[in-house]
Amino acid sequence: MSEKREREDEENSNASDEDDDECVGPSLSELTNTVEKKKKKILKYEHLYLENLPTCDTYEKSYMHRDVITHIIITKTDFLITASCDGHVKFWKKTEELIEFVKHFRSHLTPITDITDNYNGTLMCTISSDQTVKVFDVINFDMINMIKLDYIPISACWVHSKGDPIHTVAVSSVAEPKIFIYDGKGINIPLHVIDKMHTKPIVFIKFNSMFDVAISADKSGIIEYWSGAKTDYTFPKCVQFDSKLDTDLFEFVRHKTHATSLCFSNDGLKFATMSPDRKVRVFNFLTGKLSRVYDESLLRFTELQQKKQQIPNIEFIRRMAIERELEKTEISHTANLCFDESGHYLFYPTMLGVKVVNIFNNTLVKIIGKPENLRALRVALFQGKAKKLKAAVTLEMEAATNPALEASISDPTLFCTAYKKNRFYMFTKREPEDIKSIDADRDVFNERPSKEDIISSTEAACIQRLYDTATLHTVFGDIQVALFKECQKNS
Repeated sequence: MSEKREREDEENSNASDEDDDECVGPSLSELTNTVEKKKKKILKYEHLYLENLPTCDTYEKSYMHRDVITHIIITKTDFLITASCDGHVKFWKKTEELIEFVKHFRSHLTPITDITDNYNGTLMCTISSDQTVKVFDVINFDMINMIKLDYIPISACWVHSKGDPIHTVAVSSVAEPKIFIYDGKGINIPLHVIDKMHTKPIVFIKFNSMFDVAISADKSGIIEYWSGAKTDYTFPKCVQFDSKLDTDLFEFVRHKTHATSLCFSNDGLKFATMSPDRKVRVFNFLTGKLSRVYDESLLRFTELQQKKQQIPNIEFIRRMAIERELEKTEISHTANLCFDESGHYLFYPTMLGVKVVNIFNNTLVKIIGKPENLRALRVALFQGKAKKLKAAVTLEMEAATNPALEASISDPTLFCTAYKKNRFYMFTKREPEDIKSIDADRDVFNERPSKEDIISSTEAACIQRLYDTATLHTVFGDIQVALFKECQKNS
């Protein structure tokens, strides 16, 4: 009896084990309830960052050069510097709302290939195919030095930071994979030559003043890090990698392209690039890892237009034709991009306008200049305060409705150049209708109009107008006559 009872107990326990095996883990309904949805990243104080960005779709003002404008930069000293393809350079000063013309230079006899300012905006230099480097004192808006070269330069960059005794500038050659380091206030002899870093001609040089590190890129897609004069232009020790194999810096080589422009965030922790494959890439500076990639190819825009109409179809076809025209030349390679002061927003030009992307939560904030008839190429962002108070601003002053304090509020302005345009454009937080002047025109004619402009304006003025009424003045009185566009047929 005891053996039979033990056998029954074993069978019951085995059956209960089989039942337990069938019910292992939570049920499907329980599982779906426990899966948490991916939370959307929220940028802290995002509304404050957005208040310090330009918001208008249309430009408020535009100013002229004598020829097509090719370069535009905004310095830390609140100066705007523009350059045109005829070698002319203009200095402008940011005022409370608009800008004020300061000085005009005939810097070069040939087209300017690059302009760059140093880390604090006190020095600026231009290079050209006439084999010269012109150095300017920005605050005093005066040319202070000229360096003659024995090669044609393609890119230049100031590679000194705070405390450096020599204001060094790096210049690359259009034909050789060499980087020449000069004293910006010195003579024509280079202080140092970097000739074993690249194997192809260098496209650009950019300097990260926060870490005293420069980045150079060549036409083969290679990107190199190198330090300043303090460590004899060697590989920097501040980065978190020893070999580029541990990074994503070979991204351009892998896709058989190269970077054409690069910009750093204000804190120096991020940099973004543009390339001929129409992709915008965002990297972590210290690790060299790729964090974001934005596809701005023509196929992408075509799919977007078919999915949801962005602009009228006729306008879209016209803009696509301009993009194909840009691809046939290297003018599109001159386009650049820039970060805002916070480093969370990236500005870069596309065929639809200047895109403002929040790279923190990966969202498109706005497209500036979408309804305008222009193709933006170069952009420069101003977020400072043109009129600064001498005393510190308290919370009570910020909360008060004091008109005297409104002038100290920042006036965020996006400056941009456009394809085949001899004007640069200002996008602010004010619509063109909000301008105080009654007879204000947003296209300022600060240069003499060309012969083509004069002919077109006279032709427009000479267009024959058809009137509806006429008055005949006679000695017996006035006779009012009704006029018709077509004469009725006689019966």
